[in-house]
Amino acid sequence: MRLVRIGWLAWLLVGTGAVQASEVWTGWVRWVMDGDTVLVVREGQREPVKLRIDGIDAPESCQPGGEASRDAMMRMALRKTVQVVDVGRDVYGRHIGRLSIDGVDLGAEMVRSGMAWAYRFRTGKGPYAGLQRQAQKQKTGLFGASQSAMSPPLFRKFHGTCHGHSAP
Repeated sequence: MRLVRIGWLAWLLVGTGAVQASEVWTGWVRWVMDGDTVLVVREGQREPVKLRIDGIDAPESCQPGGEASRDAMMRMALRKTVQVVDVGRDVYGRHIGRLSIDGVDLGAEMVRSGMAWAYRFRTGKGPYAGLQRQAQKQKTGLFGASQSAMSPPLFRKFHGTCHGHSAP
């Protein structure tokens, strides 16, 4: 498996502009809720924070591919030390940030392996759009299913969420 490795400077520069990182910190992944949301215990703290991974959108846990996506994130991150570039909070109070382990960008890996879509709130595209096109072309992960993979926003539009609210 080829891993996507990036440097800190490249990690902070996304798309056409720089991501304004409010803070960079280290922690460990206590739980993986789904392919794009984890609970991270910050170094020196006891209580985890809910962190939505910036730049990706994984399937809802109840939609086709949701369990596979969650399992992929679990294999990469569960109980491992991660570096977080915390870029703020969303309307649901979740932290939004980039995760990496030893320089490997976990969001990029999820998209490259076809376990998540590249996503940027309000624009649809994200910093990993090229990786998504590659995964789709190679029919990797979710994009290899015999039926078309339904993006999470479209799934939520027709089916709601698995959790009774409409968080992206």
